[in-house]
Amino acid sequence: MVDYQTIKWERDENLATLRLNRPSIANAFDDVMIAEMNSALASAKEDKSIRALVLTGEGRSFCAGADLNWMRKMKNYSYEENLKDALALAELMYNIHTFPRPVIGRINGAAIGGGTGLVAACDIVIASKEAVFSFSEVKIGLVPACISPYVVMRVGLSRANRLFLTGDRFKAKTARKMGLVDNVADEEDLDEAVDFAINQVMFSGPEAMAISKELLRKVGNYDFEYLKQYTAEVIAKLRISEEGQEGLSAFLEKRKPRWVREK
Repeated sequence: MVDYQTIKWERDENLATLRLNRPSIANAFDDVMIAEMNSALASAKEDKSIRALVLTGEGRSFCAGADLNWMRKMKNYSYEENLKDALALAELMYNIHTFPRPVIGRINGAAIGGGTGLVAACDIVIASKEAVFSFSEVKIGLVPACISPYVVMRVGLSRANRLFLTGDRFKAKTARKMGLVDNVADEEDLDEAVDFAINQVMFSGPEAMAISKELLRKVGNYDFEYLKQYTAEVIAKLRISEEGQEGLSAFLEKRKPRWVREK
């Protein structure tokens, strides 16, 4: 059993649960959490006794996106450092999406920025009625690059375009209408709804499900291997750009960026 710093890895017979475990900061991720999640997924991929994986967050939030302290370090990274960093995040999204067993997102609270990307990478998503979502990157001069292939696949190009441009927050009911979420449950009924989804996939053939996921990736014609590199390059360039630097500075300093026009 690996002793992780930022996640919990749990097993209950054929069911595995990957729990983001930084509740004091709303499960915001940093390079350590990304590395630990990638490591856990790589190990679990080889464990054929696992029939399904639940992805969720500890405490009241699912995932608030990038950790502030990590963003402070990132602001001063070179392009090469930013690219390496972004590739790790792109790899995480890819590893969730291509995990050979069903990944069920148990969205227990807010999913912001990259946290919403984690949602989009799951196969089946059950959200609490209290959950809120946002692609907030544009507000600080960045874009949701590494998560974009999975968001587009979930909600379509036109919806993704509007959400990426505005960064608006929206609730679980809206997320379900657009296809980002498959089912919405009252907070007290969330576990029951997740258990129902787990039981559904437990009746399906493990190899058939793995092949089904691979089949749909090929039929959908998304070149995820290419998109990992491309999306990481996009965000790495933006992070060191003048606008990206100003947006990050404004966010960290709790002020409006220079491009915001006062009413």
